[in-house]
Amino acid sequence: MIAQQQPSSPPLIQAEGVTRIFGRGSSAVHALRGASFSIPAKRLIALRGRSGSGKTTLINILGALDKPTEGHVFFNGNEISSFSEKKRNALRRKEMGLIFQSFGLVPLMTAYENVEFGLRIAGVKSVHFKNYAENALDYVGLKARMKHRPFEMSGGEQQRVAIARAIAHKPALILADEPTAELDSKMGAQVMRVFKDLVQNEGMTIILTTHDPAIMSFADHVYALEDGQIVDAT
Repeated sequence: MIAQQQPSSPPLIQAEGVTRIFGRGSSAVHALRGASFSIPAKRLIALRGRSGSGKTTLINILGALDKPTEGHVFFNGNEISSFSEKKRNALRRKEMGLIFQSFGLVPLMTAYENVEFGLRIAGVKSVHFKNYAENALDYVGLKARMKHRPFEMSGGEQQRVAIARAIAHKPALILADEPTAELDSKMGAQVMRVFKDLVQNEGMTIILTTHDPAIMSFADHVYALEDGQIVDAT
């Protein structure tokens, strides 16, 4: 069931009639077809659907990595779909954290250096680097391994470093595209427990894509996408 908002508590992020078309004419691909939903703060949301359903395209638009062909996206009441590229970049750096299934860590950097690099990109003052980075790594249970490089870590540990990098600057919204796809079920559950804790204890909102029923069981709400449309919500 789609969560209802009180008038005094607007949604953190909202999509209204979001359509995304790639290409033109007979070769045009409709990745999204009028997707609409409203997500309150402090929720763990899953987007499910088979490959090509529009999940990743929707995540990219919600994260200001792409703009809709039609429709509107609002974040904290501001229509970010109309922002310039510069404003979208600034919003993403300061208010959002992005996590991908490929981890995206810099191979020659230690876990600490990877998280600190994220803080630099987010524009955090250097005086906070050590405290923020160590706290984030401690939060995901990796403070003791912060001097290790990615090749010295398991897949689950690398994904937890990616999570630490995404949360270190304390964003309001985390967007994760298939964050457990490369992990076994045990490691996937471990990552999801970290996500649940971030929502419940840190007040973050997390939207992730998945096709794994076990992962969906951790979510507060699940939205199903089919052919670029939201067809179900539970």
